[in-house]
Amino acid sequence: MAPLLRLCLCLCLPLLLLLPPPAAPAPVPAPSPDWAACRSLSRDLSRLVTTLKEPHRILEETQLSEEDPKNWPPRIRCSDACDPSALDTNNTRCLRRILQGLQHYRDLLGSDIFTARRLPPLETALDRLLGLIQQEQGRPPRPPVAPSETWEHPLLQRLALQRLQSFAAVMSRVFTHSAS
Repeated sequence: MAPLLRLCLCLCLPLLLLLPPPAAPAPVPAPSPDWAACRSLSRDLSRLVTTLKEPHRILEETQLSEEDPKNWPPRIRCSDACDPSALDTNNTRCLRRILQGLQHYRDLLGSDIFTARRLPPLETALDRLLGLIQQEQGRPPRPPVAPSETWEHPLLQRLALQRLQSFAAVMSRVFTHSAS
């Protein structure tokens, strides 16, 4: 019986060496956010920003532009792949940019710019969206918002809220597409 076993091993072992190695486990894709919840929250955020009243009437007619755009929020660009065809295949870059923008606006609302004019409903909406999008990614460290002079606060608030309104509109479109 032993010679037969040896013969079997001699014939089968080379065949085993020809077999491909066991496949590596497939990478587990990052969990997608709850698109429907993101769509709903981004619409709420847009509605909240739109309904805010300007406390200084003179600023309602003022068009502001920033002097230093690199200190203002990340903008969604074409290269972020937030268009519908790119979102259907890979949404990582787009979500990363949205996450950066949400974090920036949340930091702004908690900064000295809004000390005299807290906006809890906006803060809550941003926190909830951040919670849905961040999931396992954690929050990367961000530099603190630069302090500003008190006289600048109404102007900076207006500019920040205008930018947030634009950002929320684009973000809502992204989530509406992804939720459908």
